[in-house]
Amino acid sequence: MPLDLRPADAGPAPARPAHAGPVDPRATGRLAQRPLPASAVRLDPAGHLGRWQTLNAAATLPHSIAMLETSGALPNLRRVVGESDAEYVGYMFADSDVYKVLEAVGWEIGRTGTDAFDGFLADTLDLLTRVQEDDGYLSSYVQGTRPGERFADLRWAHELYCAGHLIQAAVALHRGAGRDDYLALARRYADLLVRTFGPEGRAGYCGHPEVETALVELYRATGHEPYLATARRMVDERGQDLALLGPDRLGAHYFQDHAPVRESLEATGHAVRQLYLNAGVTDVYLEQGDDRLLAAVRAQWDSAHHQKMYVTGAMGSRHFDESFGDAYELPPDRAYAETCAAIADVQWSQRMLLADGGSRYADAVERALLNAVAASVSADGRAFFYSNPLHLRAGHREEENAPSRRTPWYSCACCPPNIARLVASLAAYVATATDDALRVQLYAAGEIDLPAHLGTGTVRVGTAYPADGRVRVDVDGELTGHLELRVPAWAPGLRLSVDGAPVPEPRVVDGYLTVPSGTRRVELDLDMPAVAVAAHPRVDAVRGAVALTRGPVVYCVEQADHPDGPSVEDVRLRPGGALVVEPRAGALPLIRAQGVAAETDDAPLYGTRTTTPADRPVPLTAVPYAEWGNRAPGPMRVWLPLA
Repeated sequence: MPLDLRPADAGPAPARPAHAGPVDPRATGRLAQRPLPASAVRLDPAGHLGRWQTLNAAATLPHSIAMLETSGALPNLRRVVGESDAEYVGYMFADSDVYKVLEAVGWEIGRTGTDAFDGFLADTLDLLTRVQEDDGYLSSYVQGTRPGERFADLRWAHELYCAGHLIQAAVALHRGAGRDDYLALARRYADLLVRTFGPEGRAGYCGHPEVETALVELYRATGHEPYLATARRMVDERGQDLALLGPDRLGAHYFQDHAPVRESLEATGHAVRQLYLNAGVTDVYLEQGDDRLLAAVRAQWDSAHHQKMYVTGAMGSRHFDESFGDAYELPPDRAYAETCAAIADVQWSQRMLLADGGSRYADAVERALLNAVAASVSADGRAFFYSNPLHLRAGHREEENAPSRRTPWYSCACCPPNIARLVASLAAYVATATDDALRVQLYAAGEIDLPAHLGTGTVRVGTAYPADGRVRVDVDGELTGHLELRVPAWAPGLRLSVDGAPVPEPRVVDGYLTVPSGTRRVELDLDMPAVAVAAHPRVDAVRGAVALTRGPVVYCVEQADHPDGPSVEDVRLRPGGALVVEPRAGALPLIRAQGVAAETDDAPLYGTRTTTPADRPVPLTAVPYAEWGNRAPGPMRVWLPLA
């Protein structure tokens, strides 16, 4: 997504009342790193992430609120209380779209203190309160189309999934906006879940995991142990009794119900379900321990990121069931790569960072955020991709969730409001703390308040990252601990100076540079050349091809930059040719490269090498993958065959 990097007059937003972010563990004994309060980090609107947050607040969030009306999500709720005679519209989980938008509003209020959404909050609370039944139950789908069938179809009805998003919205509004009214509403439903599925209730869990991580966070916000116990029971029972969800044509793997959680070591089935489940399992581990749970999510993470992740950080290679494929099954043109899967991976990898501590988790957050997630939203913030292919062919036959262009909304609208809630909470991903250090995980212009156990004052970060690798960190106050800066795995080299003095041989340990206490200024310069990366040899779909990257940013070749040239489907990259980085004002740089192409329209479908058309030189322009699709329609590709 092209974001303006020019200086802004406003600077970071003023400090807000202290409040936690989306993840706030109570049990600290198992934390490798601690999250900072969301209010402790303020992103500068002149920077890459800060500009994105500003766009989210000004465009994506208001657009999403408007679409809740036109898409039917809010009318579905009104029809339950007799205020709409329209038919139920959309999928059985349409309520979750409302809840994700509410969550985004909660984090946005926490970020800026805005009152722009007060009317929406008041009207929606009034509606939800009237729809909610006396014992806490709330589902416009079941109440409005299948009355009397509560929790009768755990496999598909998504009641618990929607409850999870309601709970997360309420926690966000409680933390970010100081509102207890939504929290009370969500607790009424959560209490029903405890009575129904908790330690004293019947066995059961949702076909679409999500409520597990939400119940853990509600426990963290309230201290009410039964919420945690119910989440733990759902994790413990999953995969133990196939009769609980029942048989389905998609199979037990689709629902992550094929094996107990502690024995499920491969990312499989519906990608979003798997990743949300893993986030919940990691949350349960953080609060209650169990080394087998940690071992399982570590194995799951390795499976997903070392064998099943696209170079953009996207997850899920199959359209049929929106699922992970086999190991190394990563076709670029048939990539499903659902936006929600990338978002879920950002959320899960952040939890793994807290649980396990390795910089590789922050690397994964950065890769997915700056590529797969960023590509899903248009430059104006009002149109979205659901599926995110890495290769779009000429004449692509569009599918409902895989169009050639971003669209304003979808009948299955899970992704747009998911983007809104993630971007509104981005500050929570920037930095963490250990017992003796502040760790900067994502490089973004802004301010970070020092946690009390590490001193007093503010750390100020100045950078145009990822436009370049230069980062300046100033300590304004007293840092009694030390500062640690993540060195991304992609960085081939760096230069470091501390208080103006060059450090000739900076020491990197476990992916972090350590800066001693008492330091006032750190200047880090990460080498960021344009490079051509190849996939693992078993990724047959792109064997003999490379992708252009620069730092954390993945690039693509788009027809819009070659209007008079050959189809980008015919181009190949000249091996060993120069990759020239060309800066752009207000946007990330371009990469210029040398390629070759041959007219292939008349070439036979199969033939010998002697029938291959003759090549001619072609200059190539590559743009950040996150920007593609904002101009004239046409083919696009990330992976370029070598000539």
